[in-house]
Amino acid sequence: MKHATMILCAALAALLAGCKSDLDGGSDTAGNGAGATSTSSSSSSSSGGPTSGGGSSGGSSSSSSGGGSSSGGGSSSGGGSSSGGGSSSGGGSASACSGMSTGAAADLNGFRLFASGSAWNQDISALPVDSQSDAYIAAIGTGTALHPDFGTQYGIPYIVVDSSTQPKAAINLGMYGSESDPGPFAIPPNAPIETTSSDAHVLALDRTTCWLYEIYVAGVNAQGDWSGDSTALWDMLNNASQSRPYGWTSADAAGLPIFAGLVRQDEVARGSIDHALRFTVANTRKAYVAPASHWASSSTSTTRLPMGARLRLKASVDISGFSAANQVILRALKTYGMILADNGSNLFITGANDPDWDDNDLNALKRLTAANFEVVQMGTVVTPGSEPQGAVPSIASFSASPATVSAGGAVTLSFSVSGASYLIISPEVGPVRGTSVSVHLTTTTTYTLYATNAYGRREATVRVTVN
Repeated sequence: MKHATMILCAALAALLAGCKSDLDGGSDTAGNGAGATSTSSSSSSSSGGPTSGGGSSGGSSSSSSGGGSSSGGGSSSGGGSSSGGGSSSGGGSASACSGMSTGAAADLNGFRLFASGSAWNQDISALPVDSQSDAYIAAIGTGTALHPDFGTQYGIPYIVVDSSTQPKAAINLGMYGSESDPGPFAIPPNAPIETTSSDAHVLALDRTTCWLYEIYVAGVNAQGDWSGDSTALWDMLNNASQSRPYGWTSADAAGLPIFAGLVRQDEVARGSIDHALRFTVANTRKAYVAPASHWASSSTSTTRLPMGARLRLKASVDISGFSAANQVILRALKTYGMILADNGSNLFITGANDPDWDDNDLNALKRLTAANFEVVQMGTVVTPGSEPQGAVPSIASFSASPATVSAGGAVTLSFSVSGASYLIISPEVGPVRGTSVSVHLTTTTTYTLYATNAYGRREATVRVTVN
């Protein structure tokens, strides 16, 4: 079982390379809409990444500190259109998303996260084996047992919420705020926090708007506001391509969504897992491959796996001697594989804790070893100095109409953005799709629009005055 140790980047700066500073791009002025004037600035994805510590399910690691999200004086009546998008189109089914049950460890009732083209949903059973597979497996240790890092007591919990009734909570960002999404997020104050690891993850799925919220080193105060060393927002309807900036972490060290790779009891009970799983190894390389966006190591050894590498259970492995439940997990490992997401104990696969697991049965998975796996052929390995480059999103306008209101008055925030994977307006509003959102203010508030894609983030602000 895991005993993770969070090693802070600042404490290791003298020993381990990689604690990077913000790289802010030049500022410009966004076009003005039919309301208040907005200003815009950009920040590019930074090169390299910090070094993370170990532990059996090692901690997320990123870079420089950022500020907390600001509080405002009003409320938001929705987050724009729940379909379509200011960023991209396509993806999963909104109707299936709304069919998820609510509560802790809730049944997703067959909802599949992300677009069919997402790396998490890709059938890799017929892809070639990587030419260095044997060396990678040897570095892990051919006799290393597969370890289910979940069960009735262990694992990463999650909750499904309904944001039509669940108020959004402010997110106070900590150590890795510059690579975080500011919120607010629809996370209730009683959301379960991972307690078997110092990573203290919180994962919340919003069935109303189909956003996934994830926090690393989470905490909640008496007012119901959350804090976290890093946060990440994921569009559950559309993740066919890279969404977080290259070089950024997430609530996971590799810059990946955590929930997407969990083994869940509701899936096993249904008889099918239709996505890749998440796993850890003790020693990784200062490199990453898609779908990861971040490394968490100072080692350049080419026998170590880069973040984002995918292992697959060999087709020749006979799984007929395992229970029906374990065969569901093993079939997923043959079809979708498992993606390296963090530093931790070797060959630990991650799941959600659930009282319905049979811990004794899960332990039977330990009969398999690293020798039963192979590394799927990797694409381009990103190393320091070779990070992909491209254009950050463009914000043509961000405006408020009217720009001055009486207390309680309605204001429409309108925005025109191109090239973004996702959009957030802070404070009060949170993630948005579409091109506008309505807010009701009680105090003068400055709103910030965050537009993010694989190459960085652009921001624009607009101020609304309350008389």
